[in-house]
Amino acid sequence: MSLLSSRAISGEFYRSLEQDTGPAWMSQVSMLFPCNQESETYAWLGQSPGMREWVGGRQASSLSLESITLRNQHFEATLEISLRDKRLDKTGQILLRIQELARRTQAHWAKLLSTLIAEGETQRCYDGTPFFGCQHNEGKSGVQSNLLRLSLAALPLTTSERGEPSSPSAKVLKTAILKGVQALLGFTDDQGEPCNENASRFLVMVPTQLMDVTHAALASPVLSGAETNELATTRNFQIDYAVNARLPWEERFAIFRTDGGVAPFIRQEETPVQLSCIAEGSELEFNEHKHRYGVDCWRAVGYGFWQKACLVQLTA
Repeated sequence: MSLLSSRAISGEFYRSLEQDTGPAWMSQVSMLFPCNQESETYAWLGQSPGMREWVGGRQASSLSLESITLRNQHFEATLEISLRDKRLDKTGQILLRIQELARRTQAHWAKLLSTLIAEGETQRCYDGTPFFGCQHNEGKSGVQSNLLRLSLAALPLTTSERGEPSSPSAKVLKTAILKGVQALLGFTDDQGEPCNENASRFLVMVPTQLMDVTHAALASPVLSGAETNELATTRNFQIDYAVNARLPWEERFAIFRTDGGVAPFIRQEETPVQLSCIAEGSELEFNEHKHRYGVDCWRAVGYGFWQKACLVQLTA
C-alpha cells in the first residue's frame, strides 16, 4: 500500500464508481437530466385532446402549462489518510475505504430521492399541492388522490388475519397493493383521459419493517387459509418490490409505475462526481504527513409526475 500512488487511488475510485451505479430502483422511479446552468425550469404542457364526434365543427383545446424549478446544490465528501496508516496497511484497508467512498457517492442519489419520497405528504409538486395528496386537479381531470388510507378494521378479515398497521398480514398487504395499483390505473389527465391505462409494470417500495410480509404478498402462491394469491400468479401485471432502509415509515408504502417513459421524480446533474486530491509533493504532505481525497458534484432532485406514484397508509 505504501507504493499506491494518488493516481492509482483515483483510478480505483472511478472504477468502483462505474461498477456500482447505486440501488436499481433509482432509475425506475426517476428521470436523469443534464443541466448547464444554476437552475432548470421544467414545464409540463397539458395533454392532447381525445377524439370526439365531429359535431358543430372543430373544437380546439389549448394546452395548460405548469412548471417547477430545480436549483443545483453543491455536495462534497472528503477522506483524509495519514501516511503512516498508508505505510502500515497490510490488508488493503485504505483501498477498501476508497471503494466505499465511491459507493457512498453513488448512494447519495438514493438519499436525496428517499427524502423526497418520505416528505411527499407535505412537499408540493408542480400543481401546487403535496406530491402525495388528495387535491390534485388539472383541467378536466377532476379532484384526484394518490394518498390512500386503508382501514384494517374495514376488511372482511378476523383480527388475527389482519395484524397491525405496522405489522400487517400478507392478506392485508396484498389487498393494499391491489388498491394502490387500482388507483394508479384510474388516474386521468387534464383532458379527462386515463393516463395509466397501458401500465403493466409497478414497483412497491417498502421500509425494512415490511420486507418479509411484502415478499409473502407478492411471491407466495398460497396465503393463510389456503387462499390463492393472485399477485403471485397473475400475468396481467409485473409487480416488483424494493426495500428502502432510508424510509422512516412503519405503516405505509409507495407504489410507482415503472414502464411509462416518464417518472415520478427528477434527478438533475450540472457536474458529475469528480475526485480531487492533495497528495504527493503537497504542503499538506510536508507539514502534516497526510493526503486528502475529496469528491464533489452539483446536482438536485425534485418532484415529477405525481400520476405515476401512490402512497398507501394502513390504519387501524
